Amino acid sequence: MTAQQTNAVVAQSATANESINAFSSIQAFEDAQRMVKVFANSKLVPATFAGDIGACLIAMNMANRMGADILQVMQSLYIVHGKPSFSSAFLIACFNRCGRFSTIRYRMAGEPNTDNWSCTAYATELSTGEVVEGVTVTIAMAKSEGWYNKAGSKWKTMPELMMRYRAATFLIRSVAPEIALGFQTTEEAIDITDKAQVQSAPTTLTEAAMQMVAVDAESEPVEEQPQAEEQQPEQTLFGDEG
Repeated sequence: MTAQQTNAVVAQSATANESINAFSSIQAFEDAQRMVKVFANSKLVPATFAGDIGACLIAMNMANRMGADILQVMQSLYIVHGKPSFSSAFLIACFNRCGRFSTIRYRMAGEPNTDNWSCTAYATELSTGEVVEGVTVTIAMAKSEGWYNKAGSKWKTMPELMMRYRAATFLIRSVAPEIALGFQTTEEAIDITDKAQVQSAPTTLTEAAMQMVAVDAESEPVEEQPQAEEQQPEQTLFGDEG
């Protein structure tokens, strides 16, 4: 990619963050599609978004809602066993720069590499000075929940990092859930997804989003339509002709 094309992607990213919700009107939707074509055709974006205008639209909508850069959202959004998820590092960065809290700090306790080794994430609410804390995470908890021995997880090789990520996620969900938009972190998706879900999982962001919409539609109550009264066969003055 040339320098001119790279600059165009960066400039387009900045403009997209100032745009309105792509799904607020037909005109906004059409404008958004033209806007994200540069991302879909760029080699700078991850494979999940390359050539997929729908996925790029979803990423742009997320970026606008989170006040984040579109490219940053794309680089931090993963499909894990069919579920869209953000990296823990990205959510921590969003929390740290939201302006409502101090940066996240971690309190480690217990003996390292034992079941009582624990981590608690905390921060200070800037408007009140109150210290807010998330749920304390321990190695014993990781084992009880099945995270520790889950295939593909890093709990055995990088337990302290995993405890910090999970503790930070608990804090963010407790005091600023809007930052995560209801999405799991990549680490959570790996830890809690079972084999049955993996086998039926969509492989792209667009497929995952469509599946989520379908599930929401199925969960909505369906109004029963009144049944039409059964019509009786017409009778003639002379009875049935035969």
